[in-house]
Amino acid sequence: MSYTTNQFDYDVIVIGAGPAGYVAAIRCAQLGFKTASIDKWSDSEGRHRLGGTYVNAGCVPCVALLESAKIYHLLNHELDQHGMTITGLNVDMASMMGRKNEICHQISQQIQDIFEANKITRIHGRGRLLNAKQVEIIPHVGGTKSILNSKNIILATGSSPIEPQRTPVDNQFIMNSNNALDLTDIPPTLGILGGGIIGLELACIWHKLGVKVTLLEAQSNFLHTLDQEIAQKALQIYQAQGLNIRLGARVISAQTVDQRVKVEFQDHQQTQNEYFDKFLIASGRKPNTENLAAAEAQLLLDENGFVHVDEQCATNLPGVYAIGDLSPLGPMLAHKGVEEGIFIAEHIAGQATAINYNTIPHVIYTDPEIAWVGQTEQNLKAIGEHYKTSIYPLQANAKAQATNKAHGIVKLISHATTDKILGVHIIDTHASELIAEAVLAMEFSASAEDLARTIHAYPSLSEAIHEAALALTNRALHLPPLP
Repeated sequence: MSYTTNQFDYDVIVIGAGPAGYVAAIRCAQLGFKTASIDKWSDSEGRHRLGGTYVNAGCVPCVALLESAKIYHLLNHELDQHGMTITGLNVDMASMMGRKNEICHQISQQIQDIFEANKITRIHGRGRLLNAKQVEIIPHVGGTKSILNSKNIILATGSSPIEPQRTPVDNQFIMNSNNALDLTDIPPTLGILGGGIIGLELACIWHKLGVKVTLLEAQSNFLHTLDQEIAQKALQIYQAQGLNIRLGARVISAQTVDQRVKVEFQDHQQTQNEYFDKFLIASGRKPNTENLAAAEAQLLLDENGFVHVDEQCATNLPGVYAIGDLSPLGPMLAHKGVEEGIFIAEHIAGQATAINYNTIPHVIYTDPEIAWVGQTEQNLKAIGEHYKTSIYPLQANAKAQATNKAHGIVKLISHATTDKILGVHIIDTHASELIAEAVLAMEFSASAEDLARTIHAYPSLSEAIHEAALALTNRALHLPPLP
């Protein structure tokens, strides 16, 4: 089918308004393209909410609830270390959830305001790709289907929780990771299938609110994709906090019995049964590609359901792109999707620069946080790379001691010959902020000596990165020299 210029309704249509999608739409509009955004997300009252899972049921609400949980835990368990006591402390879950929901609403509204300021057409409904130039619109409520034509189409429908058949979700006793952020009561006990990033983040929230939490993780290694020295340190910290982390525990089934959840799992000893008041499924996410395109469109997917793309995020259909969690390029992270959204908009405008997938930071929003960028030590060993490492404990950091948060570490890995920074791994209350320095250093191909020669504020947590760089050559100022 051929088109003339006046046959197109838009220059760009973006399907999906999560981080990848809404940023792509904004950047396209900034570049002068007539842009439309199609998104189906609705709140509990059926109102359109931009921001996707990230704003409405993922990172933002998770961080908001964690902050409340940390304050509650501080007042209950750590205040006496500051010479203070408090009595009669209670949790109002309705108010706590209300605060979280209001934050999500505000951020979604901010995105909507930016859409309006940039004259982006906002369509509440589901978009389905018909061919390289056409999108079918299925309205959210009522109305009839319609078709829009566009010169370019960006697919950004994100991902959703994987729900294994052996653990059927009922959203009352057995819940997926999205629903886990909407509990109205604090359950006495909570089981979680999956001790990965999502499961650990949810476990930390509810544990700090006084819930007895058990994580059932099938892998025998904790956080097996992380640098294992960091993972083992994290395991020690979380277990010391009281999290019950069961490694090598494969869940066989979960079913509701007498208002509780009976979970059968196999560990290295035997098949066991355990009962929980609530059970959360945190076994990963899958790309939302089901019904994304009509069969006649012949959009190519890979064996895992991701959209097949090249290095420019282009699909097999001309003028159609896939970004964010739909793309197998890089990790399933919000900020990866954001950068791809910017990249594609600028690519369409003929001014894009390549994304460096090697310097994408990763963060686990727990307490303490875990953040990292670059290579792990086990990966470098596997490829036979020559490297050197240093560990700097936060126990030696004055700011960490003064704030009673001295339980983390900074690990720095550099090339043994060139001293180029290959990876930085951090466990700290503010690891998500500290990692930005490492990302910037690696983006500019800095050496560890560059960090060692950079003046850092004292006292500050960032000083720990400076000390880790010094420690590579046994020059740390607040650690005794190595023998």
